Amino acid sequence: MTSPQRYSKGLENLCIEDGDVDPINIISGQESNMFDEAIGHIEDVLMDPKFQDLQKSFLEKYWNEFEDSEENKLVYMEIFKEYTDVVEKFIENHLILSMKDFCMESFTSQLQERKDELEGEVFEILFTFTDFLVFKEMFLDYKAVKEGRVEDLGLNIHVTSV
Repeated sequence: MTSPQRYSKGLENLCIEDGDVDPINIISGQESNMFDEAIGHIEDVLMDPKFQDLQKSFLEKYWNEFEDSEENKLVYMEIFKEYTDVVEKFIENHLILSMKDFCMESFTSQLQERKDELEGEVFEILFTFTDFLVFKEMFLDYKAVKEGRVEDLGLNIHVTSV
């Protein structure tokens, strides 16, 4: 009989006897729980008026740069980088304050790994800073509203935290 192995990567000195549990699955489960916790905090961030103002001011600043065509202007990538820096930093700062041991690189990696299984407005917004095409579509949608080609359904909706 071999001695038990100790794993302490955020698992409070979890002791595992050989054959009891796969430590990879435990760490993977912990990452999944941290991912889910981060999503909960991000939902709070998205309802924060400061975030909504930040995103709206960014859209206002650049919406007229975008055109609905296959070709992408060089300026799109500059705007995408600026947006990613600003929005990601806003969300990251909130998560660092809310979660012990939060790592944006790890979270972004998990987000990309799970991209095909994630749905909903929260994930659409998160993909705007990891996926250029989603980012561009956000601007094109905003432009369509600004130009009156699509009705802004958000005008009569007020979101509050419960």
